[in-house]
Amino acid sequence: MSAGEESRVASGPRRAVPIEELRGILGPGRVLTSEADRLSYAYDASFGVYVPDCVVQPKSTEEVQAVVRTAARERIPLYPRGSGSCLSGGPLPVYGGIVVDLSKMDGKLEIYPDDLVAVVSPGVRTLDLQKAAERHGLFYPPDPSSSRISTIGGNIAENSGGPRGLKYGVTRDYVLGLEVVTADGRVFRTGGHTIKNVTGYDLTRLIVGSEGTLGIVTEAVLRLLPKPQARRTALAIFDDLVVAGKAISKILTSGILPGALEIIDQACLRAVEAFRPSGLPVDAEAVLLVEVDGHPAAVDDEIRQAAEICRQLGARSVEVAADESARDRLWFARRQISPAIARIKPTKISEDATVPRSRIPDMFAKLREIRNKYGVELVVFGHAGDGNLHPNILCDLRDREEMKRVEEAVAEIFRAALEMGGTLSGEHGIGTMKAPFLTWQLGEVGVEMTKRIKRAWDPNNIMNPGKIFPEPGKDRLVFTS
Repeated sequence: MSAGEESRVASGPRRAVPIEELRGILGPGRVLTSEADRLSYAYDASFGVYVPDCVVQPKSTEEVQAVVRTAARERIPLYPRGSGSCLSGGPLPVYGGIVVDLSKMDGKLEIYPDDLVAVVSPGVRTLDLQKAAERHGLFYPPDPSSSRISTIGGNIAENSGGPRGLKYGVTRDYVLGLEVVTADGRVFRTGGHTIKNVTGYDLTRLIVGSEGTLGIVTEAVLRLLPKPQARRTALAIFDDLVVAGKAISKILTSGILPGALEIIDQACLRAVEAFRPSGLPVDAEAVLLVEVDGHPAAVDDEIRQAAEICRQLGARSVEVAADESARDRLWFARRQISPAIARIKPTKISEDATVPRSRIPDMFAKLREIRNKYGVELVVFGHAGDGNLHPNILCDLRDREEMKRVEEAVAEIFRAALEMGGTLSGEHGIGTMKAPFLTWQLGEVGVEMTKRIKRAWDPNNIMNPGKIFPEPGKDRLVFTS
């Protein structure tokens, strides 16, 4: 099946969704068909609006199976969705069809402290899992910025990360097993409750990050860690963004592995202070937020070393948080960046191109060059310790000339990251936003091999079609028509 044939399977001719049959499966209250309801599921935290034909809200694996079987029989597209906090367009119903809202499927959250394992439903919020683990003295490290609203199912679909990814890894590193509904409505399980498992192909890791294109996750077995005994946090203030990047590299090559190492540029600092004043230095070109965790004695020594490295490389000042209250204030300011910068202009394009750690200063310099070259409002923050930067372009979709410059800037950001040995996405996923550029990274053979997996698992292309793979003749992100 060619790319064009795959697109035609999903895009036409449109078949009517059997609404009454779905109501018979779920009940009338969990099949949403009003215009207001459908519009509320037509967007996520990225770009684009696509209205589904209806929305279903299953609460059990059996209900998901029944919905999938109905859709498979009629060849109607299915779009699994969590809370809609995705930044890459992952759950957008680009061909209409049925949005499968899994946020109501949140009934299971079981902690097995002796095994360091949690078993959860896909609709469980990330923060709720973290709090449940902490009640047992345990720790679930993945912490996307949207953890207060994001769901575990969405985290698994996009392989979400967060600030702690530097030391602890991303969602994939904590998924031990899954229950999955296939594209024809069958159920299978991968992995289990054990850390070691080399039985056959690693289907668990294949599903994590597949963005709902291979099946629908209905349960997950997740690895937990003992909670670190102590943590210390410091804020280092720099008058040069590139110098701040060099400090990041120096810290990481000094033998210190921070629990988190974040960067915030001047535009973000000013936006946060205008939004919710937090005492950040608006005259600085950048600040680093450095956090170390572990044994109390080691933590005290490592935060002192990190602070000294920053001073040696030219930090104007370094403030070490004296207690948890001071630490919370620093992280509160970090969490305000996205809502704060969103107030600058009505459209926010959030990217997460990632580069090797050694190329972080080079990427900062390149982003500055791109900002000046295209005259765009480009701000930078992100998980700089693992090279996972978040260049955000603030613009106005109604300004066609500006959006053409934005298109060029986005393409150049991706090209720069790849030329430096990086990747298109560190944690947001491909979705619709990066699909046009997939061949740049994987090459023609890599894309074809990926499509073969998709065809084997979903021959009728009903599972989240229109995601990951570039459409024929589309090799760039287009905001204007």
